[in-house]
Amino acid sequence: MSKKIHGGSVVEMQGDEMTRVIWELIKEKLIFPYVDLDLHSYDLGIEHRDATNDKVTVEAAEAIKKYNVGIKCATITPDEKRVEEFKLKQMWKSPNGTIRNILGGTVFREAIICKNIPRLVSGWVKPIVIGRHAYGDQYRATDFVVPGPGKVEMTYTPGDGGKPVTYLVHNFESCGGVAMGMYNLDQSIKDFAHSSFQMALSKGWPLYMSTKNTILKRYDGRFKDIFQEIYDREYKSQFEAKKIWYEHRLIDDMVAQALKSEGGFVWACKNYDGDVQSDSVAQGYGSLGMMTSVLICPDGKTVEAEAAHGTVTRHYRMHQKGQETSTNPIASIFAWTRGLAHRAKLDNNTSLKNFAVALEEVCIETIESGFMTKDLAACIKGLPNVTRSDYLNTFEFLDKLAENLKVKLASLPRL
Repeated sequence: MSKKIHGGSVVEMQGDEMTRVIWELIKEKLIFPYVDLDLHSYDLGIEHRDATNDKVTVEAAEAIKKYNVGIKCATITPDEKRVEEFKLKQMWKSPNGTIRNILGGTVFREAIICKNIPRLVSGWVKPIVIGRHAYGDQYRATDFVVPGPGKVEMTYTPGDGGKPVTYLVHNFESCGGVAMGMYNLDQSIKDFAHSSFQMALSKGWPLYMSTKNTILKRYDGRFKDIFQEIYDREYKSQFEAKKIWYEHRLIDDMVAQALKSEGGFVWACKNYDGDVQSDSVAQGYGSLGMMTSVLICPDGKTVEAEAAHGTVTRHYRMHQKGQETSTNPIASIFAWTRGLAHRAKLDNNTSLKNFAVALEEVCIETIESGFMTKDLAACIKGLPNVTRSDYLNTFEFLDKLAENLKVKLASLPRL
């Protein structure tokens, strides 16, 4: 490889804590030496979000709409303790939720499998792709504390001036409590269905969609009905031609079925279910640090790739004290590779595509050759049995990846 690859326009979103430290090193050691990007950077660190009243998050999402590729670092979603820690103006909403609600689409997560990392669910010999509906429900809900006795009601006021309809949620007779109102949109559910069916077809795997429609008969029933209608009308013949199928399952039944399966299917989940089950599935394959996460928008052109895990606060506290850390950067690296791979697809840029593939291969090959972070060593030996010689620290591992990438790219003079 003799010169840098021209990579095109990419929206980059910086994050928080240990992942922010790693993010800068990934750019410095693995991306910028080889790829010349037209980079549009947005600082989504919690302090800057607070300083801009979270406008920077909206601006980042609008930029992704414009340039079609977003690559995001993990960020803090503040709770009461974080509000106090950073002296925030308010408890800002999840930046991931804000971006997803602006872009729409579906988040697809898939395990990064290494041969030497044992799976907690030993029967999973094939990947499970989880599609998380990235709009609405709890992530766009209005919730509040009911201060005392009284009624909580929901009112629908028709846009055409028709008579409002009011529903009693609960009559709080003796004490207060909590209440919540949430929603979703038919169009968003339709987009979710299309992207899920298309993903299943591209993988050649069956698709399962899970809800709790036995309890939420109208809310979850709407998801079930829309999926079935679109499948019957547009996808059934294509699925049958590939000898795959679509099936709706109750969420509790689907969780049990997934654990008993060998993998090899796409699982379409509602927003909250996908948030929970994607982490569960990632751990079942060995590590949450080994999980791709890509938001695919309804237009088929716009993609946002991100790390599937949090900001690794515990390691950051150690790092701040000058203590050694061994933080797994793989999911953050794959955010870059999946984003760059999509940029390559949009621009028909073979060199950029090959670079993204090469970097992913280097990550897997390095781990399979015995060089890894502490979390992966613990997957192999069990945490109590891990010694310092079994793993590299955060910076040693990134240096090893950089060394191996340099060697690999040198053997590919023309990407």
